[in-house]
Amino acid sequence: MSTIPIDALVLTGYGLNCDYETAHALSLAGARPHRVHINALIDGEVSLARFQITVFGGGFSWGDDHGAGVVQAVRMKTKIGDQLLAFVARGSLVMGICNGFQVLVNLGLLPGLNGDYSRRCVALTHNDCGNFRDDWVHLAVAAETPCVFTRGLERLELPIRHGEGKFVADRDTLSRIEARGQVVLRYADASGRPAAGAFPANPNGSLNDIAGICDPSGRIFGLMPHPEAFHHWTNHPDWTRLREPLRRAGKTLPAESTPGVRIFENAVGYLRAA
Repeated sequence: MSTIPIDALVLTGYGLNCDYETAHALSLAGARPHRVHINALIDGEVSLARFQITVFGGGFSWGDDHGAGVVQAVRMKTKIGDQLLAFVARGSLVMGICNGFQVLVNLGLLPGLNGDYSRRCVALTHNDCGNFRDDWVHLAVAAETPCVFTRGLERLELPIRHGEGKFVADRDTLSRIEARGQVVLRYADASGRPAAGAFPANPNGSLNDIAGICDPSGRIFGLMPHPEAFHHWTNHPDWTRLREPLRRAGKTLPAESTPGVRIFENAVGYLRAA
């Protein structure tokens, strides 16, 4: 396995607010994170060619004016759309978290049907509950998916914080991404069964309980929950309940990576094995 450093770009600027958490999670996963302002890419000060992973992180880019992730997607597609397509074409990894997921679908990088990474054909829109949701959710990971980020994972608990997280698509598009294994994550109940649209297990009304999808190659991944926000066991709201029985048994909190960090470790491991 290669030991060449993996450089990861984490976008910053204009309302994005999860860049430090994301950079920290990437560092824990063994990558070298670089927080880069969107303007530095657009102006040519920093080149995408330097990186092997690009993460479109969470926040509220441009205040979600005109819809979540719309302005950022239009600005980046207009200014560096060809660079983004070249980045994907050379086998690099792209991840979009929450607002970043919204940007990826607006750019057309997801779902990437028929190798078309320029046409928007799905959307993330206002939660059915009518308000912003800040909570932790259970997630079922698809067993049959090309996604490189979720290998070895079956179930997850991750936080959400969004007002526009409902995944929608027309019937044909939905059938195609389902048939190709591009639905990676589904909202579930505590036992791991799909939420079947029931609130609050499905916090936004997403069709088919979809919480995350990938492109056909599995190298572009978008999800509404925040894996970077579960970078330590004490991030979990029930961590003290986990600690107490362990303490009484003379043990400590788990030493292994959290499920959130494992998602980033899978990305780094994939590139090092390439």
